[in-house]
Amino acid sequence: MKKSITSRIFAEADFILKSNGTVRSVAKIFGVSKSTVHNDLSKKLKRLNISLYQKVNKLLKFNLAERHIRGGEATKKKYKILVQK
Repeated sequence: MKKSITSRIFAEADFILKSNGTVRSVAKIFGVSKSTVHNDLSKKLKRLNISLYQKVNKLLKFNLAERHIRGGEATKKKYKILVQK
């Protein structure tokens, strides 16, 4: 694996843990696709650093479990704004 890719993977992992962010937020910051971030953090990181992978994986699982709630809140906010107009 190229050194630049390896350093990006570690930077993504560090960012997501410090910010408690989502795959989408990491992708926006690093200028890559969500698929790339997901692949980096769920597959490549496991081969590079297993302990860091376990921390990131725990956060990814939490985000997965909570995404339906975030989606519902976003929809609620959207329609609240539409009703006010």
